[in-house]
Amino acid sequence: MTTRRALLSVSDKTNLVEFATGLIKLGFELLASGGTAKKLRDAGLAVQGVSDYTGAPEILGGRVKTLHPRIHGGILARRGLPEDEEDLKKQKIQGFDIVAVNLYPFEEAAAQGVDDAALIEKIDIGGPTLMRAAAKNWQHVAIVCDPGDYTELIAELNEQSALSPQTRRKLSLKAFQRTAAYDRAIVAELTQRMSEDDDKVFPAQRVEVLNKVEVLRYGENPHQAAALFAPPGELQGLAGAEILGGKALSYNNLMDADGAWNFVRECSAPTACVVKHASPCGAFQHEDPAKAIEGAYRGDPLSAFGGIIAYNRELNLEAAQFITAKGRFVEVVIATGFTEDALAKLKKKKKMRILKITRPSSLEKRFLTRIIDGGVLVQENDAPAQEEFKVVSKAQPDEAMMSELAFAIHCVKHVRSNAIVLVKDGELVGVGGGQPSRVDAVSLACRKAGERAKGSILASDAFFPFPDGVEAAAEAGVRFVIQPGGSIRDEAVTEAADRLGMVMVHTGKRHFLH
Repeated sequence: MTTRRALLSVSDKTNLVEFATGLIKLGFELLASGGTAKKLRDAGLAVQGVSDYTGAPEILGGRVKTLHPRIHGGILARRGLPEDEEDLKKQKIQGFDIVAVNLYPFEEAAAQGVDDAALIEKIDIGGPTLMRAAAKNWQHVAIVCDPGDYTELIAELNEQSALSPQTRRKLSLKAFQRTAAYDRAIVAELTQRMSEDDDKVFPAQRVEVLNKVEVLRYGENPHQAAALFAPPGELQGLAGAEILGGKALSYNNLMDADGAWNFVRECSAPTACVVKHASPCGAFQHEDPAKAIEGAYRGDPLSAFGGIIAYNRELNLEAAQFITAKGRFVEVVIATGFTEDALAKLKKKKKMRILKITRPSSLEKRFLTRIIDGGVLVQENDAPAQEEFKVVSKAQPDEAMMSELAFAIHCVKHVRSNAIVLVKDGELVGVGGGQPSRVDAVSLACRKAGERAKGSILASDAFFPFPDGVEAAAEAGVRFVIQPGGSIRDEAVTEAADRLGMVMVHTGKRHFLH
C-alpha cells in the first residue's frame, strides 16, 4: 500500500494539532515547515521538517522555506502519468496527497497600520505558491486553506478513506478565491501607500475584496436572486446589524433600510426617519423616541404603511407601542438599541424585522459604485459637511429659521432628484422627489404637507431654473427657501422671492441623488 503524505505549512495554527493527529491516525506521514513543525513536535507528533526532506535550509530569515523542486514536484505531479512518475523516481521526490496552507496575516497588519518595512514582511510568497500548485492539481491533491475545514475533512477520510473528487474540486476553488483575495488586499493597501494622490482615489485598476455574508430571500422581484456581500473583517453598519426578530431580509428590505439608516446616522441630534421605496417620507428630531417616531410618521402616514423606521438612539416601550399599534404595518425597525420591554413588544409582530446596529461604519468619504452597461461608475459619497449659508433676499432669516436650515439640507440630500422638501419645527412635513420637473416636485411636496406648508422651510437639491417653483411654494404658504443657487436666472428667482416676501438662502452646493 502506497504511503499517503500531507504537507503542512500554516501561519494560523488554529486546530492544527488536532488535524495533524487525525491524519496520523489515518496513516499519513507528515512534512511541515519551521514553525508548523515545531508546534507539532511540541505536541509529541512525528513530523519531518521541510529542510530535512529537501536538504536545503531555510534562508533569508525564513523568506525561503518551501520554494524547492522536491516540494512542488511532489504537489504538481500527475499520478499515473508515466512521464511524471519517472521524474519523481529520478529526483527521489515523494508525492503529496494533502497540502494544508494558510497565509501570513497581511490584511490584519494593514488594518493595524504597521510601517512599510513590517508590512512587506507580511506578504506571503511561499504560501500562495503552495496553494496555487495544489489547487491546480486538485484531481490528485487536496488543498486545505481554512482551519474551519479540518474537522469535516477528517470525518470524510474516516468514512471513505479518501477525499472525493467533489471535495477536492471545492477545496481547489476555495484556495484560488483566497489567493485572489489576498493579492487584491495587497494591491489595495499598496495603492494607498505608494501611489500618487490622484491614483489613490481612482487607481488604474480597481480591486475589491468582498465576502458573502448571506443569500437573501430574493432581489428587487421574487424571480431575481440576491446576496449580501461585505469587506473582510468585522462586519459594520447595516451589513453587520444584529437581527433580533422577524423574517429573513430581502434585497428591497436592505435597500430601504440603508436609506433610513444613512439618514439618521448622519444626524448628531436624536432623529427618526421613515423610508418607503428608498425615499424618506417623514423625519423628526426629538430626544423622546416615541415622539420622534410619531413625528416621522406624521410626514406622510399613507406612504409610511409598509415602510422602514430608523432611530439613531435606543427605542423604549412607548416607541414600540406606537410602532405596533393596530392597523400600523412596518417592514423593518432599526435602532442602536432596544429596552427589554420594547424588544418584547416588537417581537410580537412575528414578520417585522428588528435590526440593532452597534458598529456604525465611518461617516468619512467612501466610494459608491453602480453598474452600467459595459462598465462600472465609481464616485465619492456625498459625505456630511458644513454648509455655508448666504442670504440673497431682502428679507432676513431669524435665529430659529437658521437653526433648521442644516436639517432641511440634510433631508433634501437623501431624496431622489429632482428633490424638494419642506421642514417645519424639526419635522420633515413634505417630500417631492424623483420628478423630471422641479416645479412639479415643489407642488408634490406642498400637497403632501398640506396646511403644514405654511411658514415652513423649503429646501431644493439644485438651483431653481425659473421663478415658477418659488411662486408655487409661496402660494402654498412657504416663506423660507434654501437652495444651491448657480442658475443663469438666479437674479429673476431672487426677485420673485423678494416680491413674495420670502427669505432665500444660497449654499453653493448641489445635492443630486440619482
